[in-house]
Amino acid sequence: MSNGLVKKRIAIFGSTGSIGRQTLEVIDANPSAFSVEVLTAQSNDELLIKQALHFKPNIVVIGDEKKYEQVRTALASEPVKVFAGEKSLEEVASMDVYDMMLAAIVGFAGLRPTLRAIDNGKAIALANKETLVVAGDIVMQKAFEKKVPIIPVDSEHSAIFQCLIGETRSRIERVILTASGGPFLGKKPNFLVNVKRDHALQHPNWNMGAKISIDSATLMNKGLEMIEAKWLFNLQPDQVQVVIHPQSIIHSMVQFEDGSIKSQMGLPDMKLPIQYALAFPRRIPSGFPRYDFRKPNTLTFEEPDVKTFRNLILATEALNKGGNLPCVMNAANEIAVFAFLRNRIGFLDMTDLVERTMQELPFIEHPTLEEYFDSDGEARNFAASLIKL
Repeated sequence: MSNGLVKKRIAIFGSTGSIGRQTLEVIDANPSAFSVEVLTAQSNDELLIKQALHFKPNIVVIGDEKKYEQVRTALASEPVKVFAGEKSLEEVASMDVYDMMLAAIVGFAGLRPTLRAIDNGKAIALANKETLVVAGDIVMQKAFEKKVPIIPVDSEHSAIFQCLIGETRSRIERVILTASGGPFLGKKPNFLVNVKRDHALQHPNWNMGAKISIDSATLMNKGLEMIEAKWLFNLQPDQVQVVIHPQSIIHSMVQFEDGSIKSQMGLPDMKLPIQYALAFPRRIPSGFPRYDFRKPNTLTFEEPDVKTFRNLILATEALNKGGNLPCVMNAANEIAVFAFLRNRIGFLDMTDLVERTMQELPFIEHPTLEEYFDSDGEARNFAASLIKL
């Protein structure tokens, strides 16, 4: 027990990524509040083994089946069950060995395990925004039917979630997602055309993985968050607004029908929303640095430059049109980021590739889950075909 909190068994799907590693730091600092029951990774077997030796989970899954023997051998003397492959991720998500899934698998790959966890009646701490971008209607309907809480880990959605506590009878006028603007705030296309991978990975405020760092630099991350917010908080597209806030102190805001605005503030540190989600509905103490209002700091806000960062226009189109368009956009973006990180395409080419894919793929207004998977595969193939070998 910790502060009246029953020890919560956590399954971390994507434990070797940035969010997964920071989640383990939070758990390490609160051993009486949380235990680690499941750890999964796609291919980083060395770090997964280290994590398993330290936290001694019930189950470990390595997505890359070629690395199964290394993991199994390294953990042979430990009381840890080792599985491998994508199907194992889904099967473990269906097991009754944990209380909450921290869904941190990057991209579309996180959808199936998350759906299985919801079917299993498990609470979801959602760090994978693509799950809701791709199939938000199906995911939220299933969560409603199973009475499963989905608690956002993204700092912006965590902020909105926190602002809405105690406001169940208050009508939301709009939510205002804040964006730092990334490393290229104020830059124009003539500068961006020459941007390389390493420069784009240098986020000014947040320490994040490669995929989300690039998405932040192109503002696609904010576009994905707009769509995620629609599903999480049952909003209409015109109720979601984005403003640039370079200091990243206000993490997002909610404006109510009376004109009042509530915001959630704090220093930019992902461990704070992670801990909030894990411990919900309680708050537990932390040693995280505090924001000090006595130190002079100006908080500023400005409109995003959508002429330069056109991903926000594409995401707004996907948000408004719905259907399989957000799924297609997300799939094309994952291919574009993958190619950019390998120096196969330029920074501005990413947006062009996403736009072309959105224009070319057939639109489905009310997709089934299988049609979402088909749309994802078709969009990836089409986007990949646009990249010059």
